[in-house]
Amino acid sequence: MQILSLKTLPSTQNYLKELLKDKKFCSPIAVTCDIQTQGIGSRDNKWEGVKGNLFVSFSLSLDSLPKDLKLESASIYFSHILKETLCEYGSKVWLKWPNDFYIENLKIGGMITNIQGENIICGFGLNLNNAPQGFATLDVKIDKYSLLNKYFQNLKEKVLWKQVFSKYKLEFERNKNYFTHINNKKISLNEAILENDGSLSINGERMYSLR
Repeated sequence: MQILSLKTLPSTQNYLKELLKDKKFCSPIAVTCDIQTQGIGSRDNKWEGVKGNLFVSFSLSLDSLPKDLKLESASIYFSHILKETLCEYGSKVWLKWPNDFYIENLKIGGMITNIQGENIICGFGLNLNNAPQGFATLDVKIDKYSLLNKYFQNLKEKVLWKQVFSKYKLEFERNKNYFTHINNKKISLNEAILENDGSLSINGERMYSLR
């Protein structure tokens, strides 16, 4: 994975999308920066770009993904592998469905995943050193390039969805005291049933995680 590193960007995700659109680069490619001024979060929220934290977006071609991965559950797949990578460094981070990273009961980051042409684009931010009020920082000190290289190496192994899901399913109970947002609605996860494709069944309705 080639990593482009810049000082400042409005959004690593938008910058990467333009690179792919203009065919200046092709997948796999990643973009990171020291300061991000207009980071994109879930539900069109902004992710505050405090210097010293991690901001990165990367793209992979759709035909390079594991054959059993349903794109609707790509957020869980890529987020869980990042969570496991962080745990290799000794972190106690856990993943709230489908794409939020938590230390105990405070959010430290998140990931968004979408499709552009024949590519899947993932963008994530992590509070490595600084956190706004109401958020937390990662519980271990990690060099961001070491983390990225380790994460991308883990992705190259193309672990099957069923293997990732079997681990995530064991951890899902931690979600029961939290909420998620779907179609701009705040929904309790207390009664949520995790289905084998990564979707949730809540009050008879099926909900997917791609965002």
